[in-house]
Amino acid sequence: MKKNAELVTIFITTPLERSHVNRIRCVCPERVTVLYNPELLPPTRYTCDHNGIDGFILNPEQEDRWKEHLNSADILWNFPPDARDGTRGLDFAPNVKWIQATSSGIGKRIEELNLNDSDILITNSRGIHAGPLSEFVFLVLLSHVKQLLRMQEDQKERHWERFCSNELAGQTLALIGMGELGRKIASIGRVFDMKVVALASPESHKTAQELGIDRLFPHNQMYAMLGEADALVLAVPHTPETHGMIDGNAL
Repeated sequence: MKKNAELVTIFITTPLERSHVNRIRCVCPERVTVLYNPELLPPTRYTCDHNGIDGFILNPEQEDRWKEHLNSADILWNFPPDARDGTRGLDFAPNVKWIQATSSGIGKRIEELNLNDSDILITNSRGIHAGPLSEFVFLVLLSHVKQLLRMQEDQKERHWERFCSNELAGQTLALIGMGELGRKIASIGRVFDMKVVALASPESHKTAQELGIDRLFPHNQMYAMLGEADALVLAVPHTPETHGMIDGNAL
């Protein structure tokens, strides 16, 4: 353990925009040291890529620095990659107390690293992707009801024929999962004048009004909800409890 428990070292283990690194540094500069060395991180493939390219390899000198940073870290930004010899990156971080992941669905990664019973605090980024993912949901819904693929094919073939497409207004949008993402999707659905229904979570006691939807079905009435649905969105994490939730019978 470190002699001075008041000082905290954060190691940025995967690519992160420098502006965000600076924000972390400014929180409490007198107590927090942020280790951020872009030359030790893989090049990014696109904006907000927090993994980097595959196959990135550190040279021996860089790997020594990498291990030194891990050894001194109290907090890790993201799960560290493994060493060249296959040793877990976390094995070089004996002092780490907290890992902040960059995604929300980290259950599988926690299992892979055997961290289910660890004393390390692991936090995800739940809710951070609610906006972008909800936009993708309505990209697909609008593409479907407006027959975008047909219009693109007609344009490609220079075939001009009038037809009448459908609309989202008045259709029923069913949601399974009313976390940050589910609630964001529900709010957009209401803007499109859709009827929004959802399946209640066994752990939640919120009402339909509190969730901003038209109807909340009890947890054991999924098939009844599906019977009313024009569109279904799954917004739950992939866990043993949710695996196979929507099967052939449900569809």
